[in-house]
Amino acid sequence: MSATSATSRPKVAVVYGSASDAATMSKAGATLGRFGVGFEEAVLSAHRAPRTLADWVDGLRDRGVAVVIAGAGLAAALPGTVAALTTLPVIGVPISGGALDGMDSLLAIAQMPPGVAVATVGLNNATNAAVLAVQILAVSDPGLAAKLATYKDDFEKAAADGLARAGASA
Repeated sequence: MSATSATSRPKVAVVYGSASDAATMSKAGATLGRFGVGFEEAVLSAHRAPRTLADWVDGLRDRGVAVVIAGAGLAAALPGTVAALTTLPVIGVPISGGALDGMDSLLAIAQMPPGVAVATVGLNNATNAAVLAVQILAVSDPGLAAKLATYKDDFEKAAADGLARAGASA
């Protein structure tokens, strides 16, 4: 396990099952950092270290975590396992790879049984997972809601500028 934090008290936990997932999941940390949202990061496998994972999940609230982003490939058990162990919101990031190039991960994370809710973003889309985590936190944080509104406005302006440039060159 490793911990990283933009502030002293993390609001989001980013967890993934293998060190090979770090490149994909680093996008979540970068996006959370852009909003000034503190986060912790851990590499824990639902299959290889289930008791360690359960202990880690058990301490999330005490550490101030309000949302979990869980990335997983192949069988993708991690997001569902985390969701089964906590009442915190869990956002799953299916990671591509393996024989089915991520379709198995996507379906495994999206098809949770009733009562084990995991919000699922697109393959490798840790950025959207972080934006969704910020949206969840912004419900009760007006300062974060303002940052999110600016982010969305800037995003829209950049898209409009790109369309205008594309139209001018046509």
